[in-house]
Amino acid sequence: MSAETVPESQRISIDELRTLFLFESLTDEQLAWLAREGTVEAYDDGVVFTEGDEAVCCYILLTGGLRMCKLSHGEEVEINRSTQRGVYAGAVTAFLGADERKAYNATMRVLEPSTFFVITAETMATMMNQWFPMAVHLIDGFVQGMRRTNETMGERERLLALGSLSAGLTHELNNPAAAAVRASATLRQRVAGMRSKLGMLADGTLDATKLHEIVELQEAAVERLAKTVGKEVSPLELSDLEDTLADWLDDHDVRASWDVAPVLAAAGLDVPWMENVLTAVGPDYLEGAVRWLMYTVDTESLMNEIDDSVTRISTLVGAAKQYSQIDRAPFQVVDLRELLKSTLVMMSGKLQGIQVVKDFDPELPAIPAYAAELNQVWTNIIDNAVGAMNGSGTLTLRTRRDGHYAVVEIGDTGPGIPAEIKRRIFEPFFTTKPIGEGTGLGLDISWRIVVKKHHGDLRVESEPGNTVFKIVLPLDPQQEIEAQADLI
Repeated sequence: MSAETVPESQRISIDELRTLFLFESLTDEQLAWLAREGTVEAYDDGVVFTEGDEAVCCYILLTGGLRMCKLSHGEEVEINRSTQRGVYAGAVTAFLGADERKAYNATMRVLEPSTFFVITAETMATMMNQWFPMAVHLIDGFVQGMRRTNETMGERERLLALGSLSAGLTHELNNPAAAAVRASATLRQRVAGMRSKLGMLADGTLDATKLHEIVELQEAAVERLAKTVGKEVSPLELSDLEDTLADWLDDHDVRASWDVAPVLAAAGLDVPWMENVLTAVGPDYLEGAVRWLMYTVDTESLMNEIDDSVTRISTLVGAAKQYSQIDRAPFQVVDLRELLKSTLVMMSGKLQGIQVVKDFDPELPAIPAYAAELNQVWTNIIDNAVGAMNGSGTLTLRTRRDGHYAVVEIGDTGPGIPAEIKRRIFEPFFTTKPIGEGTGLGLDISWRIVVKKHHGDLRVESEPGNTVFKIVLPLDPQQEIEAQADLI
């Protein structure tokens, strides 16, 4: 609609424009241009514009009142209301470029029958760029600078987290790898000993007539060892068994009993069992049989240790792949419980002294999500929780279903978040850590991943000894988007 065709009832005088604080310092020529370009619009009730729609107009309140709302967890949350004449909303940043006026960032409703002076986004951009070019450059520079700073610091935050996790993973991998190396070296010695005994058998030093009995005892020892794996034996009980076995071996002239007894005791071979060995092979062949059994038991134990170590390494590598989603599509259907477990494995180096409680709902369905980015959310929140507990306390991870949403709760028993800080923790660059220890972007990044990217919600409840972050994610993101649109 051109200026010539605008009804008189929708026109505004330059005198009235001058009463609005946005325009009070403009010249008569500028006010006249604005009066020609804008219109007066009346709204009796309902929505003026909707969050997420293309931002095409800027609204300045003339009479009545307005209410601004944003969506959170499928519900509208009021962020502001005003009846002050001259307050504005809509495409107010259109002068910063196309990227800044893509969509309204909130929903505006009227509180009562209201009128607005309305100008288009293009009018706003033209006015600001022609009349206030220096201000536009300054504001644009500030916005672009903040954006670059956020990107740079965000990358640094991710690199720091990656470095910390890499150090922890390296430490965790080193333990089973070193155990496997030690076990393989000892295994080499034991196999050499068994070859020596086979040589004695070949040259007749060890009576071949007893070979059958020794082989049967060997199999029985391996079977007994398998039954002891995983059984809890106190160090005191094991020490007593070793001493008793050593005394028995000394009494039967078995050399180096101090070396043999611990191996046999670890396999659960006690004195009654050794008496059966003596009965089977006789005193002349007892030492040969005992050492053959020792080599057998020790070899089997070493192979179990190597198997455990390699399995542990494989588990860690699998957890790292799950955490990084290195070979998977960015957006996929994922099991939140598996993501949480892989994050715990990756952060195990930081969890020393922390009791971890996992309360995972087995019925929670998988959801479509950006898995690697959700892992970053868990990492940021768990890292803060561990830091708050200062090396001791309980970390609780819980998953549950709440209607059409999956809820992940991460709690700690730290001192809690003070009320004056709680309202700021999701702000960019806000941190309570000493200089050099935190960028203040961890929770800001987490909030953007959960709320902006997954259309969910991130909130915190805190009191001394119980701080819980709740991450709410829609089971069906597309359905959530459509539900939000219907709600509006």
